[in-house]
Amino acid sequence: MRVHLVDGTFELFRAHYSKRPSHTSPKGKDLKATVGVVQSLIFLLQEQSERATHVAIAFDNPIVSFRNELFDGYKTDAGMDPALRGQFDDVEEAAAALGVVVWSMKAFEADDALATAAWRFEKDPRVEQVRILTPDKDLGQVLLGERIVQVDRIRRKVITEETQWKDKHLKPGSVPDFLALVGDTADGIPGLDGWGEKSTVEVLAAHPRLEDIPDKVADWKARPRGGEKLAIVLARERKQAMLYRTLATLRADVPLPQTLEQLEWKGAPKERWLAWCDAVGADSMKDKPPRFIG
Repeated sequence: MRVHLVDGTFELFRAHYSKRPSHTSPKGKDLKATVGVVQSLIFLLQEQSERATHVAIAFDNPIVSFRNELFDGYKTDAGMDPALRGQFDDVEEAAAALGVVVWSMKAFEADDALATAAWRFEKDPRVEQVRILTPDKDLGQVLLGERIVQVDRIRRKVITEETQWKDKHLKPGSVPDFLALVGDTADGIPGLDGWGEKSTVEVLAAHPRLEDIPDKVADWKARPRGGEKLAIVLARERKQAMLYRTLATLRADVPLPQTLEQLEWKGAPKERWLAWCDAVGADSMKDKPPRFIG
């Protein structure tokens, strides 16, 4: 079997900013993104090539976590479109109405839940492959051969440990270090001055972890352009870089209660699903789930 883990926050943002038609509930609430996520889940469950049988979706609700306590500049939902922010609870209810396991993250992030689940379920011999549905580069640290892969549904691309190395020259274990040095604007990680992607992967290919990189450029095995300046910056700001790596490192200890058996999608609970369709004014979706239970 395959285990499909969906980045619900990414899907919600994608649906909100897509060119798909708007959708307003009978009470006048904007639910375009919520309906879009549900339609995306239904498509996944119908897609023959994916063979989705065991599915869970993780959401950030709200967009704060323990990382905000470590670094003031870390991402929050400040400045978010209110129409999007107002659907965080709605989309979780919608996914649950479809019968999909929902992980709502508060102290942790959705990416932490995806990483924890991937590392946990990969160990089960019944699992052929864990497929994480997101293009988020953070999840590159979770890749494991052909056992744990990412699926970029927008580009119709599967990212494996091998293809990540081929495309980015980056190993999973070095992804947090890469993000610490280069930065990640989406997460509010500033990175270090002068450390660009090309020079960073060159250094990490020779010295995979921050603690492996000597203070003096003369001791480096790599010879990136501007290496002397990079070494000075890292030596001066190594403590900050280590903090940034902590921010970029996904957790393996998120308390997810479901077993592998409980991730099995058996069908949409019919009464709950129909009630949801009525509540949001989605009559055309009443017969869309591949099957029902109850």
